[in-house]
Amino acid sequence: MIKNYLKTAWRNLAQNKVTSFISVAGLAVGIGCFLLLSTYLLNELRYDRFNVNADRIVRIINNYKAPDDAEAKTTALTPTAPVPVFKLTLPEVEDGTRVYAYSGDRPASIQYGDKLFNERGMLVADESFFKIFSFKFLKGDPATALSRVESVVITQSIAKKYFGDEDPMGKVMTINNKRNMLVTGVIEDVPAYSQLKFDMMGTYAMLDRSKTRQWDSANDYSYLLLKPGTNAQTLEKNINAYLDNQSKNERQAGYKTWYTLEPLTRTHLYSTAKDNLEPSGNIKYIYILGSIAVILLLLACINFLNLVTAKSIERAHEIGVRKVMGALRGQLFIQFITEAGIITFASLLGGVLLAWVCFPGFSSFTGNQLGFGIWNASWLIAALLVLFVAVTLIAGTYPSLYLSAFNPVVTLKGKSIGTSGGSLLRKSLVVFQFTVSVFFIISTVIAGRQLQYIQHMDTGINRDQVMVLDIGGMGFAQIKAFRDQVMQQRGVKSVSASYDSPVNVRGGYTINSTDGKAGNVQISVTAIPVERNFTNTLGIKLIAGHNFTLADEQGIQDTAFDKRKYSFIINESAAKRLGYKPGDAIGKTIKMGNRIGEIRAVAKDFNFASLHKEVTPIVLFPEYDYFGKLLIKTSGADMPTTINQLQNSWKSFYAKIPFEAHFLDQEYEALYKTEQRTGGILTVFTLVTVFISCLGLFGLAVFSTKHRVREVGIRKVLGAGVLNIVGLISFDFLKLVLLSVIIASPVAYYVMNKWLQDFVYRTHIQWWVFASSAALALAIAFLTVSYQSVKAAMANPVKSLKSE
Repeated sequence: MIKNYLKTAWRNLAQNKVTSFISVAGLAVGIGCFLLLSTYLLNELRYDRFNVNADRIVRIINNYKAPDDAEAKTTALTPTAPVPVFKLTLPEVEDGTRVYAYSGDRPASIQYGDKLFNERGMLVADESFFKIFSFKFLKGDPATALSRVESVVITQSIAKKYFGDEDPMGKVMTINNKRNMLVTGVIEDVPAYSQLKFDMMGTYAMLDRSKTRQWDSANDYSYLLLKPGTNAQTLEKNINAYLDNQSKNERQAGYKTWYTLEPLTRTHLYSTAKDNLEPSGNIKYIYILGSIAVILLLLACINFLNLVTAKSIERAHEIGVRKVMGALRGQLFIQFITEAGIITFASLLGGVLLAWVCFPGFSSFTGNQLGFGIWNASWLIAALLVLFVAVTLIAGTYPSLYLSAFNPVVTLKGKSIGTSGGSLLRKSLVVFQFTVSVFFIISTVIAGRQLQYIQHMDTGINRDQVMVLDIGGMGFAQIKAFRDQVMQQRGVKSVSASYDSPVNVRGGYTINSTDGKAGNVQISVTAIPVERNFTNTLGIKLIAGHNFTLADEQGIQDTAFDKRKYSFIINESAAKRLGYKPGDAIGKTIKMGNRIGEIRAVAKDFNFASLHKEVTPIVLFPEYDYFGKLLIKTSGADMPTTINQLQNSWKSFYAKIPFEAHFLDQEYEALYKTEQRTGGILTVFTLVTVFISCLGLFGLAVFSTKHRVREVGIRKVLGAGVLNIVGLISFDFLKLVLLSVIIASPVAYYVMNKWLQDFVYRTHIQWWVFASSAALALAIAFLTVSYQSVKAAMANPVKSLKSE
């Protein structure tokens, strides 16, 4: 019996090649895209869950609010004190570790023998790091790997890169040409689905600030391992009670600091804190992409459902004969569901093959290493089986019930059956398909406009043609001669240096003003050490005061910290928060940590972080000891020659440090990787959505024109022209697409308006976006059905009427 069902099903599919191909192709594309997106989502959802203690690890999030702040500042950066203090004072804390991005935006120069490379992936952490996190050791002991100040643990890839087939254990690597580190462990490469990504892990004890416990100057990432059964919310209250006791004076003045404990497993997708070690994901985008995956699959199923019900007119006679010969409705149902199952199985194979072929490109596109290997083998098999059953039932149940219910008497008399109900269903499904397509078209256009807006918005920093050299922590004395030589080169307009990337400044500080006019004011600020020519190089406008001078630079060159004379440039927001008008702030004395000095100038507000956030107070101050970035403003003319000259000069000054340069625009664009990635995925799958919808529309156009042959023939005999016929047939479909536009437009406006609210600085949704999207959808639909329309209109009416 089963063999007969399969044989009959195969014959029917083979006889209807166009229908079968469209059904299989549409379903295969839908299933392939579903598998691609599901694999991506699975990868995002498994972040950090490989850690054995993942459910007991929390990250400390630092929150601060001043009296006149509209909302609290939230950062992942914390001071040095919380971890050691909480380990000693809170019984719920089993262990803890501080992590510092030693290379961060400034790569570390690593040398072993004659091998010299810049490495960006170096972190330092407390000794307990490898007791808390579960990174697999190939050599060494995780309990003691970071017990010595000069210890360093490296990944398998770094070991291969520097040592080849040698045993790296006990070997000495030189960092930044000044510190020797002993290899005490080798671990497997850090999983791509870890928020803590590193190639080298040094000891936190190598930092000077490891010797102090400060509650300000936040630069670390702090993690706590809680004891089993600990209630994190209760612990959070205890921590904040401790902080309240530590900062009574600040609270009385209206300043509030509190910590929240963020579960490790929620950090990647749910965290709203800024200054993360790597760009976070966003649970909203997971919902969006998950919805796209399901919708693509539904659209493909709808194609099959539409085509089968449209084909029902041709199969009505067959069904009538079968019923007269004794076929039961249940047997007919099984016959048709078997056909659906064969199509689904072929589509599933095609979808798996399509996903497998697309994984390399999709991995490059998303920035993640994706493949079926991400799935547990049993999970993958189970998922494919569920997918097979679900798609077969979704795509096949209604057509099977619909076809098996035909009345044999009616069908054998040649009367039309179920045309109105079937037609209404098909029209509704076409409207649904194109509603989804138009929604994605509009969304893609708006997302693209927002990304364009971000790239071209005036942020108050002129990033154009600014080359960035990563100098890995040099003092002013080390870069002065090189800077002076570079300034003499053709194609170089200006040179400066800074600690951080000027488009993503991270340093957190507190400043105090005790001036009588402003009162005793304390505010939280972001601050960045810079070379005196910083504002000129980046085109930052000063609205009061003057730029740093040589005297300001010389005032901080005394090695004794308490003898240094500091000067500051603050932005408009900082001046306002301190209670000054820009002109009145000049010459006022402020204290920032241990640094005391005068305000030299007030700068026009500029964006020094992601445009998701509004501009907050920032302080620029000259530094002598440490710079991470050398900023070179070029003319943009003959860049290959300019870069070659810079490289030669670099080698003459720093032979033991690799030359590594990029442009500031690249660092700026890196802030929006998540948005660019999601926008790109949205674009690709919008095209797929339109393709699937058009595939179904083409199939319906084939059947529609086939069953209107007689009507077209009569119209042509009566004098109708080709354009009249094409317009008549096309209009039936275009009016459905127009209805889709009317439904999709307000929905797309609402959803994208909500998405844009994540940006403080955003584009406006213009009316032409909807008009152009509607025109595009109508044009695509017309082109899809026009071939069949023109073919029908060009047919010889005599032959048409004779055959009918």
